[in-house]
Formats: sequence, C-alpha cells, structure tokens
Amino acid sequence: MSDARLISVPVADLRRAPGGARDRQLLMGDGVIVLNVKDGWAEVTATRDGYRGYLPEDVLGTGTPTHRVSAHATHLYPEPDFKTPERLSLSHGARLAVLSTGPRFAETPQGHVPLAHLSPLETVESDPVAVAALYLGTPYLWGGNSVFGIDCSGLVQAGCLACGIPCPGDSGPQEVTLGTVLPEDAPLRRGDLLFWKGHVAWVADPDTLLHANAHHMAVAYEPIAEAIARIQAQGDGAVTSRKRLKGTP
Repeated sequence: MSDARLISVPVADLRRAPGGARDRQLLMGDGVIVLNVKDGWAEVTATRDGYRGYLPEDVLGTGTPTHRVSAHATHLYPEPDFKTPERLSLSHGARLAVLSTGPRFAETPQGHVPLAHLSPLETVESDPVAVAALYLGTPYLWGGNSVFGIDCSGLVQAGCLACGIPCPGDSGPQEVTLGTVLPEDAPLRRGDLLFWKGHVAWVADPDTLLHANAHHMAVAYEPIAEAIARIQAQGDGAVTSRKRLKGTP
C-alpha cells in the first residue's frame, strides 16, 4: 500500500522500529507516505526529507495545509479569543489549513490561531540563521525537531526548510548534500555551516556559532574558537568541513 497522510498531533516521534527509539520528529501538518500498517504502527516516509520510520497509526490524519507557524510557537484556541483555555501548543514549522480569517485569528479545523503567528506556505524566509535563532534557549533533545526540544541537525533543517532549501534530517547527509566546501583560509560569514563527526552548527557571525548542543543542553550562541577547542578536547575531533549555502546573506 501507499497512502499520503498528514501528522494530526503537535509533535510525533518518528521511530526506527515499532515502539523503538526516536530517530526524528514530525510536526502537525507534515506529510508522510504510508508504506505499510501493522498492529497499530505505520511505516512511513516523510515527504519533507525522505526520512523513513514508524509512527503510531492514530497520529495520522488528512487535509491540505495552507499556512505554517512562523513564530517561535503558538496556541490553538476553541474560539477566536485569547482568554479562552488553549487546546494545543504548536511549534514553529507546524502546518495548518486556514479555513477563514478574522481581524486577529485564523480558523483551522483544529481551532483558532493568532494570525500574527502564521505565514502562507509559499512564504520563503531569507535568513536561515534568523529562523534558527527563534529556537534560542530551546532544550536539547536527541532527534528533536520542535521548540519543545531540538538537536543540532533539527536546528539546521528548520532554518533551511523555512528558506526553501531542501535539507536532510541528519548531520551526516547534511554535510554531504548542503552547500559548497569552503577553503580552510576562507573567512566565515553568517549562514555558513561547520560540521564535526555527528555535529553541525550555524555560523551566526565570523566569530560566533548558533547550535543545539549537549554542552549547554540547549540552543545557544558560542564563540567559534571556544567551541572548536571544547569539542576537540572532549574527544569528538576537529571540524570535518566548512560549507556555504547558496544565496545565504
């Protein structure tokens, strides 16, 4: 079987086996192709990056998203009134079908969302580092892809996808496919990427990184020289590549 579906919950773990460990996460409105269903578990391929894994069958729904959450996060309300108890919290990047709009809220099948927190799907951001900075302070979470928890490759993917740049889900494939290699003596600039074995970081400016990391257990800024020395000292090796994305500022 092969069936196109959408994630119907705020965040769903994409697991390497039914009931197994989390590899990545998918957000509300993310598309998947269902390959097989057995014992309540769906084997799927994520349409955003081709990532394959397993989800509980009951997190799958249908629909046609028109907008995405472009703010750090938002709430879904039962009425277009921020004083009513919220139904759900949604991460940056979640996708929703807007049915109608009022002065301050958009109506969706799941509830009402502040208009200020949404952008049409066709809206493309220009600065992936600015997108990544929306996650500043987000707790580090292995395999995480939301403002409730994110890892290094999740942070890179969030910035890239918001800017219309195709991006794999893990740092290894990201190092292979993203951008062009910079010479060792080339000055770094905002939007460049530094890769280590098993880690990736955005260059926020020539002296500063922005990355989700287990040292801070959060998304944090860190001086580049200090990060390189720290990662080397903890036994994780030297920088393996420096990459530049086409069209970044």
